[in-house]
Amino acid sequence: MADIARDDDAVEIASPPRFTMGERVLSRSVIRNDGTYNGKDIGEVLVHKGEIGFVRSIGTFLQQFYIYAVEFVDSGHRVGMRAKELCTLDNLPPEVVAQLTQRFGEDAELLHARADAS
Repeated sequence: MADIARDDDAVEIASPPRFTMGERVLSRSVIRNDGTYNGKDIGEVLVHKGEIGFVRSIGTFLQQFYIYAVEFVDSGHRVGMRAKELCTLDNLPPEVVAQLTQRFGEDAELLHARADAS
């Protein structure tokens, strides 16, 4: 247990969770099996960067961090992730939607419209 690294001194659980149950999220990084996912080799990719999933449950780790159980539709994996590894798709601020629309055009507008519908 001494190998567990607390990567910051902030106590995340002093504030409400950043994401809610059922919220649509995007993986900000590649997630590999650290040995806690049964049936996959250690180091095997479980989630690709940009993969979309839904928050299914919220727990805590080390009485410091929230862990979001995210179900990724494309891969079928349910993986525990930290908030810093995720980005919401359902609750984007208007200025972010405007920037995405400016950069990606109609695709970003469709993404926002789908988020509003859910």
